[in-house]
Amino acid sequence: MRALLPGLLAILLAHAGAAVAEDAAMVTLETADDSRGWDAVGKLALGDHGFCTGALIAPQLVLTAAHCLYDKETGVQLRPEDIEFQAGFRNGRALAYRSVIRAVAHPDYRYSAEDKLDRVMSDLALLELSQPIRLPSLVPFETGATPVEGDAVGVVSYAQFREEAPSIQESCQVLAGRSDALILTCNVDFGSSGAPVFTIRDGVARLVSVISAKAEVEGQRVALAVPVTGALEALYGALADSKQGSGAVVGGVSILSGGNGNGAKFVKP
Repeated sequence: MRALLPGLLAILLAHAGAAVAEDAAMVTLETADDSRGWDAVGKLALGDHGFCTGALIAPQLVLTAAHCLYDKETGVQLRPEDIEFQAGFRNGRALAYRSVIRAVAHPDYRYSAEDKLDRVMSDLALLELSQPIRLPSLVPFETGATPVEGDAVGVVSYAQFREEAPSIQESCQVLAGRSDALILTCNVDFGSSGAPVFTIRDGVARLVSVISAKAEVEGQRVALAVPVTGALEALYGALADSKQGSGAVVGGVSILSGGNGNGAKFVKP
């Protein structure tokens, strides 16, 4: 990763406050009790291309990062049937396994192996599972409004060297942001792409953003995230269009406005 990223980071940080709250440590959710309430977060196994993180927002729908749909070496789109959602994966087992039958990227997303992080703001994808997941412990997450600078958020993710169980950071901070991109102080690593970012109010965790990339600004490790407010409508529309056979479909992945673009691939090396 670059020590200082131009473009998006410079714009977002231009009005960021100087004070940064102390973040909570990352905690591994190793037991059923630890994971209670978070089992709708799962590992996305990408065939032999590594893994990302995803989260249920409906019994048959998973939200993740769009760049997870692509081979980072070739730029070729993965076939949906090569992707498996492993809900609540922990210590070698998941509470539910589902294959993916349809995968759509946000219509404004452009993938490129050149890793242009100034375009992360549309790095969202919606996956339709082969069957709904209906278990008492796997309740899909509600979505919520985009947090603003200074707000506390949390993240649940799988990542390199902690891929056997999800980890939670219950309190990190929005360092800077706008309606289409956020810079967070959350601790993320390879595998964290697509991880859900939450706000918790009145005891309810609401999914407000999705991890797109990690970066470093003036020696501080940060996470770049994509807000879901405003983007979900476009994703639902893309999914509906893909079912009707519209758009360009390559390998089962429907991209409604084409071209190659950005993407920082967060997979297991």
